[in-house]
Order: sequence, then structure tokens, then C-alpha cells
Amino acid sequence: MWTAVTVSDRLQDVQAIRDVVACYCRGIDRLDFDLVRRAYHSDGVDHHTGFDGTVDEYISWVSRSLDYLAGTMHFIGNHHVDFVGDDIAISETYVMATHWGKPGTDERANFTTGARYVDLMKRRDGRWAIAERWAVREWTRPDVFVAPEQPGPRGTRNADDPLIVLLKRFGL
Repeated sequence: MWTAVTVSDRLQDVQAIRDVVACYCRGIDRLDFDLVRRAYHSDGVDHHTGFDGTVDEYISWVSRSLDYLAGTMHFIGNHHVDFVGDDIAISETYVMATHWGKPGTDERANFTTGARYVDLMKRRDGRWAIAERWAVREWTRPDVFVAPEQPGPRGTRNADDPLIVLLKRFGL
């Protein structure tokens, strides 16, 4: 059912949906699976390359899949939201995700992929989250990684990551 929605309300909805996608990417890159889980409704479904199932099954699968990697970095590009009523939306987000393996792993673990997250988003109890996701892979290319050129801050997937350190400093 449609109700009168102001431009301000709709912009807030679009931002809330974008935040869901951004939090999902942060969760995957930092191995924060509670954050990944929060991107989905509890009965959410995910369709990825090599996986189809519930959000709980997805968390189990993706955590094992990412364990052999040294890191990932998801970059969000174009994002469009089509609303289907007040509490249902279809979100399409372009993503480039780089994956790199731990030393000694198969070189095929080093790749960048271009994909689209096609998400059925629903607002329940005032919260937008993924009800169903299709991670549509468009292309993949192999990558060659080199050692860091200079000492300096490096990302980690644990409590030593600069983001986590800063968030904890302020009690977040």
C-alpha cells in the first residue's frame, strides 16, 4: 500500500538502504559477521556464486570461504533504488571486489571481480534490510600482488585494524 511520502522521507529511505549495503561490505572486509548478519533480515536469503541459502547458512559458508584469504576490499559504485510501495524496494549496487590470498595459497585466490548486488530490501519495524540478495558476477580477472612499498598503516581483519582501534577509542 502506498501512502504520501515526502521527498525527505524517500531520501532517508535511500540513505538507509545504502547504509545496509555499505555495512555489509565493511563486515565482509573486516570479517565482522555480526555486521554482515545485520544487513539481512533474520529470514533473509542469499544467492552468490557457488552458494544459495539462508542468511545463517550464508554466514557459515562465507566465513569458511574468506578464511583462506588474507583480505578483501569491496568498492561500491553506482547505486539505484526503485520503491515498490512504502516498505519494499529493489536496490541495485555496482561493486568491485578485490581478493588476495595468504602467502603460499593458490594464485587463483588473487582476483578482482565486478558484480552487482541486486537486493530485495524490506522495511520491518522501521529497519531496512536485505530480504533476498542476488550477487550477480559480471566479470573476474586475475591479479598479481606485490609487497608494500613502504612501512605504514595496513589493514587487518582483527582488533588491530585502524578502524577498530578508533571506534573502540570512542566506545563505538
